Amino acid sequence: MSSTMGTGTPVIEVRNISKSFGTVVALHDVSMAVAPGKVTCLLGDNGAGKSTLIKVLSGVHRPDEGTILFNGEPVEFRSPRDPLDHGIATVFQDLAMVPLMSIARNFYLGREPRRKWGPLPMWGPLKRLDLAKAAEVTRRELHNMGIDVRDTSQTVATLSGGERQSIAIARAVHFGARVLILDEPTSALGVREAAIVLRYIVLAKRRGLGVVFITHNIHHAFPIGDAFTVLSHGRSLGTFAKGEVSERELETMMAGGTEMDQLAAELTELLEADDAQLTIE
Repeated sequence: MSSTMGTGTPVIEVRNISKSFGTVVALHDVSMAVAPGKVTCLLGDNGAGKSTLIKVLSGVHRPDEGTILFNGEPVEFRSPRDPLDHGIATVFQDLAMVPLMSIARNFYLGREPRRKWGPLPMWGPLKRLDLAKAAEVTRRELHNMGIDVRDTSQTVATLSGGERQSIAIARAVHFGARVLILDEPTSALGVREAAIVLRYIVLAKRRGLGVVFITHNIHHAFPIGDAFTVLSHGRSLGTFAKGEVSERELETMMAGGTEMDQLAAELTELLEADDAQLTIE
């Protein structure tokens, strides 16, 4: 039932990745491929190894074994800067935003547009932030992603969780990301806010980006996913195309399958014993 999803060269791929921290095996022999213009959902319960794998992809951790390929060529990510140089943008749960700074300043954080301090040559290399350009580009790029903000000078702290996620996605798209890695972007959001973020993921996919959507919520993943990689206790249970697996089957794999069946049987037996004891009394 597993699939390699082999239609053309993946934009990024990991093969037989393993990573340990002392005696703790976080990942063992995990493989996954991300195609351009597709959403690959990385699924698993808490502790499955999802966070470790995306930290390998984003250059935070170096794998102990295995290979990372970009456009079919082996690469080594020695720092978080290396994936960015390849067009791999990771949006972590904390979003790397400064709440008390404006939307425009957060949009350009670390890549601020600058202009000369004044018209005279005596100012030499001195430059200042081009806030007008930052506001104009931010408004335009957010609008292109379907996000309309009244004022780009308002602080990020005034935005909802879904709006902050959407701005982080639009920022990655604007700065040339070819792969967008999203770490549990809907985990702390309500139904409506989560739907907004899922819509922007689809828009990023339509722009040709390869998207890795990390989540433990199958109900968020299944409607927008093209492929599903399931992790359990640091091991891959396989990668499945959407037509190969049902939502219920993915949910069962994530929950542990036979482990859940065994737990259900034990609970039933326990409840029956309690009922029998009450009847005797």
